[in-house]
Amino acid sequence: MVSLKTPMKPTNKAVFVAAVSAFGLMALTGLLGDPGAQADAEPQTAGTVIESEHCRDVGQWVEPSSKAELTNRDVLDGAAGSRIVLLGETHTSKEDHLWQLQTLAGLYALTPELVIGFEAFPRSVQPVLDDWSAGKLSEDDFLRETNWAEVWGYDADLYMPLLDFARQNRIPMVALNVDRDLISRVGRNGWDAVPEEAREGITTPAAALPAYSESLASVYLAAAAHRRDVSEEVETVEDVLETDGFKNFVAAQLTWDRAMAEALTQSAEANPEAVVVGIVGRGHVERGFGIPHQLADLGVSAVTSLVPVDRNRACAGLEPDVADAVFLVEDRGDNAPVLNRPRLGVAIQPGPDGGLLLSEVVTGSIAEAAELSAGDIVLSAAGADLKTPSDLVEIIQRQAPGTWLPLDVDRNGKRLTLIAKFPSDRDSVQ
Repeated sequence: MVSLKTPMKPTNKAVFVAAVSAFGLMALTGLLGDPGAQADAEPQTAGTVIESEHCRDVGQWVEPSSKAELTNRDVLDGAAGSRIVLLGETHTSKEDHLWQLQTLAGLYALTPELVIGFEAFPRSVQPVLDDWSAGKLSEDDFLRETNWAEVWGYDADLYMPLLDFARQNRIPMVALNVDRDLISRVGRNGWDAVPEEAREGITTPAAALPAYSESLASVYLAAAAHRRDVSEEVETVEDVLETDGFKNFVAAQLTWDRAMAEALTQSAEANPEAVVVGIVGRGHVERGFGIPHQLADLGVSAVTSLVPVDRNRACAGLEPDVADAVFLVEDRGDNAPVLNRPRLGVAIQPGPDGGLLLSEVVTGSIAEAAELSAGDIVLSAAGADLKTPSDLVEIIQRQAPGTWLPLDVDRNGKRLTLIAKFPSDRDSVQ
């Protein structure tokens, strides 16, 4: 951990690597069958209450451990003096991505040589990222060639400002993630069952901290209610900790954390003057459980962790070790609507026996209005069978304003037909 008021080293030649975190399998699958998607699902838990005067100001930095206010310069100077800076996000939050962009811009003013790495992309698409940052691709071509809808699945409009920032400034970008099949394989069978040649060069992760395991167990237990392939009866966190399924779940999460930590470390080693900044899912940052723990195992200690926190949540209570500093943002709701772009408001993954499993339904969304629920399996949309997440994405993107979309749904073995009603252009509710 680095002091946010005393830079460790000069920053005039720093190279900056911003890693935008949370990979495709996890992005699309949410809680179920996704050992890493808990990163955004885990709630901020109550802890030290921030003093009321700190809660009045959106746009204020606060040090959770002391409850002290920090200036923007305090934080940026301290972060620019680190080897690695982690910027946590909730993938569906517009506020979080706006905060990331302004933090990147502030750091860029201090460290104008930057390299930006995105966890949204597997390493196999690195040539596409190179072409984008060099200005060789259109936005449509970039999203298609990176297979955005299939691999990542979150609203591209939330991420485009970050991508455009890199492109406009001709900042090189790095794909930080591994192929989804590796994480899935570890999640099914455990790390030791994966041959070394199939590990994509990832070294054995450091064991999870006990508090991390307990945190993951709570998520696993909550997700078990919707899993259709659970063979182990679990009722408490203690029960979960002893199951083989959970141990593989943790192994997959650790693999994911390790992969990102190694990519960040390799970037720092390749650029000795670098400030390596990771824009990652907040669950990989908070309390030092995920990436920071793996970085420490790799010998990297000069790490600064920063996360945005909804002001109301911060005032209700914030764990003192959640991050080195938090930035208070407005609660405008996740999945902020993007004009002229149809949105259903769900997180999806392939179903165990076909169709698409809904792992999350966004509050206030079209999906919620249609009475869709987490755990539903959507079998078809407008009469077309659904096999992959991109099948549903393509249908929704073709949906005209003011039209209705029939969805055939399997809910606990009962087949239902629900109607998603897309608002017209004149409707104020998106």
